[in-house]
Amino acid sequence: MTAGNDRIETPDDVRSDTTSAAPGGLSRRIRWRDRAVAVAVLVTVWTLLWGVLSWANLLSGLLVSAVVLTVFPLPPVTFAGRLRPLGLARFSLQFFVDLVRASAQLSWMAFRPGRQPRSAIIRVPLRVRSDLVLTLTGEVVSLVPGSLIVDTDQASTALYIHVIGVADRAEVERFRRTVYEVEARIVRAIGSDAEIRQLDTPPTASQGDPT
Repeated sequence: MTAGNDRIETPDDVRSDTTSAAPGGLSRRIRWRDRAVAVAVLVTVWTLLWGVLSWANLLSGLLVSAVVLTVFPLPPVTFAGRLRPLGLARFSLQFFVDLVRASAQLSWMAFRPGRQPRSAIIRVPLRVRSDLVLTLTGEVVSLVPGSLIVDTDQASTALYIHVIGVADRAEVERFRRTVYEVEARIVRAIGSDAEIRQLDTPPTASQGDPT
């Protein structure tokens, strides 16, 4: 029965609503968009690992990403932001500069006479609570020579990073600031307005002592 403009849903109505929504309440459009973002990220990482931009690497990256997303399905990571061309350009330029600078510094440490450089494992809790930002920040930090992600803490959105060439607390804090700068450039390139505002949150970096 109906009263006024009230309407009783039929099984057909329920079926039409559920077919347009993905598990977890995500629509098909959002689900396909997230898959496209995941493929783009995986292809980018694959190309960076090979170090050569070519059609063969792009096609093989697409193949590898399709296999990874099909055979090893991950929990959905919703892309809530938007692509910002100016932020992407700044991120790409600074990433190239960081690669060149870190390679030169690592080469100098390898060939200079004297004592061996010290290393540390540093905990860096990120300010933006996003699995996508956590993953991308970890990938970028690992691609720069001299640093490598050894563990992540999804609950606290923290990275544990092995770093070469840190001699004292000042250098530990300097490296931690570089990670926050990477996080900020990523968020300003693909993040939402709410995530950009989270960058103003003071980081709790005091919890991460070097070992």
